[in-house]
Amino acid sequence: MEDHSGRKPTFLFAMKVEDRIREIVERVANSEGMELVDVEYKGHGHASVVRIFLDKPGGVTHADCQLISRQVGAIIDVEDLIPTRYVLEVSSPGLDRKLLKESDYQRFSGKMVNLLLKVPRHGQKRYQGKLLGLEGSQVLLEMQGGETIHIKLSEVERTNLVVEF
Repeated sequence: MEDHSGRKPTFLFAMKVEDRIREIVERVANSEGMELVDVEYKGHGHASVVRIFLDKPGGVTHADCQLISRQVGAIIDVEDLIPTRYVLEVSSPGLDRKLLKESDYQRFSGKMVNLLLKVPRHGQKRYQGKLLGLEGSQVLLEMQGGETIHIKLSEVERTNLVVEF
């Protein structure tokens, strides 16, 4: 796909770079006993930002973030994936982490979640309840009062853990 200038559109370049960064981070994180939660590549030119979110049992430390930042930054630079200056941010996904993979829905079963639908269901897009995991391709959510609802994973825009104290 090309625009009228004959150059590849920026969004296609960004998608390819993000996919390559994801591959690199996955490999490095796994070798260090960590899980890649997500990678974001935003902006262009000198405003480029790469955000990496990692997790591991017991939580990610500042030292873990530094280690991954050094290793991934070196590979990105050697491979010249981003030809301009960029900011590299490495952190944990936070207490309200996003659930992105099917395995996340099983792993965090029993936890409270906020779930946002792509399209409203019965006039409602936002749901909060106890995650009961996945059954096939359906998210099981126990609502206040004990009712269990089934939501197709394909209908889910975003799911985040609820911070409980």
